[in-house]
Parts: sequence; C-alpha cells; structure tokens
Amino acid sequence: MPSSEEPLSPQARQLPGHIAAALTGAGGATDSAGRPWAGRSLAGEDAKIHNFGDDDGTADAGYLAAVAALRNGVGDEAGVVASLATARVFIPIVAQLAEEAETDLGLQADKQADMALVTLKAADGRTALPAFTSAAALTAWHPEARPVAVYAARAALSAVAEGAELLVLDPGADVTFVVRRPGVWALAKQHGWTPSYNDQELAAEMGRAAAGFAAVRQIALLPGRGVAARAADGSVLPGGGAGPELQVVLYLEEGLDAAGVQELVSALQVEWSRNVLFGERVDSLEIKLRRAPD
Repeated sequence: MPSSEEPLSPQARQLPGHIAAALTGAGGATDSAGRPWAGRSLAGEDAKIHNFGDDDGTADAGYLAAVAALRNGVGDEAGVVASLATARVFIPIVAQLAEEAETDLGLQADKQADMALVTLKAADGRTALPAFTSAAALTAWHPEARPVAVYAARAALSAVAEGAELLVLDPGADVTFVVRRPGVWALAKQHGWTPSYNDQELAAEMGRAAAGFAAVRQIALLPGRGVAARAADGSVLPGGGAGPELQVVLYLEEGLDAAGVQELVSALQVEWSRNVLFGERVDSLEIKLRRAPD
C-alpha cells in the first residue's frame, strides 16, 4: 500500500463516490463529541471504556440458574428478578437517520444519524423495552442492532425513561421472560420485589378497603392467568408472563343482582386505585366472583 506521501498509481482502483465522500468526512482531529484525539491512549486503564472489559457475551450464570429453577418448579419469578439485580444484559441500539444531505458528487449521504433504543408494543398496547442476556441472543433477534452492555438495573431505568412498562428479556429465544411494571420499577430503584399475589402488605391494604363494603365477606389474592409464560418447546413456566398478574377473588353475600355486583366491583376498583401501595405494586388484575361460604 502506498504511503500518504506517495501519489497513487494511475492504475489504482478508485473508490465508489459515496464511500469516498464518507471517508472524506471522517478522521477529524476530534471525536463525535468534540474531544481531541491527541494525547489519548488506548492502553492500560484508558482501554476500560465500560464495566465489562472481560465480558465474553454469554448469559449471566445467576440468571440462568434462576430460570432453570423456575422451569423445574423449585424457584419462582421473584427469584428470577432478584438475579437480575447484579446481572449484565444487552440492550439493542439501532442507527436512525436524523438528517440527509447531498454531497459534492451529487449523492445522498447521511449528514446526521442518531442512535436509538429499540422498543416493542406488547399485546395490550403497552410499550416494552427488549433486553438480552447474551450477545448471541440479541444478534439472532436483530442482526443490525448494536449490543450495548449495561447492568439490568440500568436497563430498567432506561425502560422507565422511555415510558416502557415492561422489560422483555430475550424475545424470540427459548425462554422469554417479562418483567412487569412493578418489577421494572424495583430494579430501577435497586429494591427487592415481591409479586403482588404474594404481597401480604398489599393484601392487608386491599382487604381493609374491601371491608368498607358490606356485601364483601372476604377477598383472596392469587396469581393471575397471565403470570405463566410458555417456552419455545411448549413447556409452561410459572412466571415471566406479561399479565394479568393478579387475580382478586371476591366472596360476596347472596342477594346481589347483576347490576348490584357491577356497581360493587366498580366502586371497589375506584377505592383500590386511590391507594398508593396498590398503584405501585399491582401491574394488572382480574376479578373473580364467588359466593361467600356459609
């Protein structure tokens, strides 16, 4: 290859115009943030541009163990979310054209491109942020996306910032695990998380609200039908589903007609929605009606 001081041979192959134009605009004295390249080193401590310098791109062992325990019936979804507290994940970033310009050669070129987070729409219309436990899983899902390594807590914080209520781990993989809104918030705050159907404090709050309605004799909180997730092989996992996550069973006295039941349920939902704890810890619910035992 000729040095920069030597003229190119007349027989040298010319680069296509659009590539030449792109190269002409690159290689300045500063990086894209305007920071000078001069005096910067890529050796030693300066080479550590993030917290995952020795990362091999594979899934976190703690997360894999928690998912395996869930599949084998000896773990629960709270354990999977807990494993994410210290796990590294990859979030997909894609280039998004912000401005296009015409070069001196009359060709269209990207004048400005932004890097954007990828978000998804859940079946219920809510926004979800995909995250991947391994680089291979992300590449299989979207080959053109750039994997950015972050702690799962940081990914949850990004989800909140983007208005996403769900964090979807490994979409399209053998096991896709959905962290619902209360779990996402807990991760973002680096707090522990208890599913609403196992939350005794929440059950007490909801029970106190229901006690104000004479027709309600008793309530019970159970896992909703949307808690379970289905793996690619068809097996069902008792956690990781998108919801509804909470089933509230109302045991009612006899004598209420359909209109009375509807009015009661609506009033109860309004009462619960005013409770701060309910708003923080319940993602979605379904209500079942039962006759109170004699």
